[in-house]
Amino acid sequence: MKRRSFLGALALLALPTLALPFMLLRPARSAPRAEHVFIISFDGGKPEVMKKSAMPTLFEMVQRGATSWNAQTVFPSLTLVSHTSMLTGVQPARHKIMWNDWEPQRGLVGVPTIFKLARDSGYTTALFAGKVKFRHLNLPGSVDEFQIPSYDAKTVAASAAKHIVEKKPNLCFIHFADSDGAGHQYGWGSAEQIKSFADEDAALKTVRDAVRRAGIEGQSVFILSADHGGHDKTHGSNSPEDMTIPWIAWGAGVRPGFSINSAVNTCDTAATALWLLDVPVPANWDGKPVAGAFK
Repeated sequence: MKRRSFLGALALLALPTLALPFMLLRPARSAPRAEHVFIISFDGGKPEVMKKSAMPTLFEMVQRGATSWNAQTVFPSLTLVSHTSMLTGVQPARHKIMWNDWEPQRGLVGVPTIFKLARDSGYTTALFAGKVKFRHLNLPGSVDEFQIPSYDAKTVAASAAKHIVEKKPNLCFIHFADSDGAGHQYGWGSAEQIKSFADEDAALKTVRDAVRRAGIEGQSVFILSADHGGHDKTHGSNSPEDMTIPWIAWGAGVRPGFSINSAVNTCDTAATALWLLDVPVPANWDGKPVAGAFK
């Protein structure tokens, strides 16, 4: 629930009578489609490799959710570049993060993130990631809880789960890095990478269980996606192997067992998250809500 709902009502009652007309002129906001949105990113999540992996939690969500196995990321298909588009709703030419490491001298992203826009609308936000480079997205006053606890997905999930149960964030992004590391070391589609996806599925289950324990599952939507695919032991090109990613919506109001046939881009993740929370999606964004995935 928004932080301002109950206390805001009490404050309104306490205002002087002359102030009320001015307050009432503010446009009323309709109820959000979801009170809680969880974005889970499987780093290097190439669909054809994920389909070969033991991921029972993810595939149960596919069966009960809306899915595209042919969504597209941005070029260059690099972790920081792609995740920045995923979380700002704009293409790299506009967010201007074209590097792929934590380089503090370059500063922070120069466009608003979904965390900033959601928090400005009264929502609580959180980010849990496996790579330090995500610090480039931590704009002041945007993320209530920002953690990079470990490269290990199970550790990241445990940290996120603890926060979810205690704080019930409205917008939460969780990043699993293991599959990307295994791809670079052993190759995309290797036995080691397939095992890493299974480990990340166990981490996903940890997050799902936490949402259930927090009592917010019925008001939540999960978006499961990836930043890029991969080939051999690398990625970054504009080839289909690198550019194609999964996009799965599951939860409140999602069409069950629905195949998304429209084009989906990683920028659409940001727009869909705001749309679900009833936060206005900036008109100049490249991303648009994937509204067809919902009833």
